[in-house]
Amino acid sequence: MLVFAASDKGGTGRSVTSANLAYRRALDGDDVCYLDFDFGSPTAPAVFDIPDVLKEAEGRGLHSYLKGETGEPLRVDIWARTEHYVLRDKPDRSGRLVLLPGDRSGGEFVTDTENLHRCVDLILRLKREFDVIVVDLSAGRSYAMDLALAATAQEELRRVKVRWLIYHRWTRQHVMAAAELVSGKQGIVSAGEEMGHDRQALLGAIRFVRAAVPDLESSLWSQMPPAQSAWMRQYNKQLEVVAAELGIGKSRVLGSVPLEPVLQLREQLITDQDVLDSRIANIGTWQAMGELAERLADDKFWGEL
Repeated sequence: MLVFAASDKGGTGRSVTSANLAYRRALDGDDVCYLDFDFGSPTAPAVFDIPDVLKEAEGRGLHSYLKGETGEPLRVDIWARTEHYVLRDKPDRSGRLVLLPGDRSGGEFVTDTENLHRCVDLILRLKREFDVIVVDLSAGRSYAMDLALAATAQEELRRVKVRWLIYHRWTRQHVMAAAELVSGKQGIVSAGEEMGHDRQALLGAIRFVRAAVPDLESSLWSQMPPAQSAWMRQYNKQLEVVAAELGIGKSRVLGSVPLEPVLQLREQLITDQDVLDSRIANIGTWQAMGELAERLADDKFWGEL
């Protein structure tokens, strides 16, 4: 399975949630590879607690590989290299968890025939090794997204199971931006169709992930003044209406991630120890990540629209 993580804006929780999804799929026994295609700002090493990789990837990262400046991109065994004390002990029956980092000083670049072929070749080789390949794209209609659309339109990848996850925060501006990213004149569907994708098939491969969604039933919001609580509930309903009108209502949503202090203050993987032992993270966040990971692999959530 090839999973692209996209968002129209930065700050949506795209990278940290995608890293958590990769982690949870590995815990479930899948061999997982995480590709950092956020060429403008590769941050995956920080989320996986492998800070030395940023320096190590210079000249050896995905950016350098796609531009033909290195023969093979750097691979990092997250279980073996992480400084996270929980992840250092690889759980029994878990699968591989490998990071292909980007170059810190790489930057965006225009897709050409050479790097397109390199991208397709890399995905084909990784597909033979891994059950799940997660590709974290730069925000917006970036060159990274164009490369992803062009690569998956190639004959060699047409039979690969592809998922597109579009992340957005639960605000009017982010909902509108996410809808535009997918269905706008310059959006994913139109661009993909121009590159040779079937419109309906591409739409069927897209689901939305709502991030930083306040759980109005949680104790976190129980002390709000009545007027504020009533306003939030009313506005939440209005947002549901707006999302539905824009074509990204509940039937198009793979899942929601609650507003989580740990993710806001320190973008990191949420482990069971964070929830059950130190209790720094909320169990609702842990459960939401688990549901997303399960639905990602469950075909019933990816039926025809």
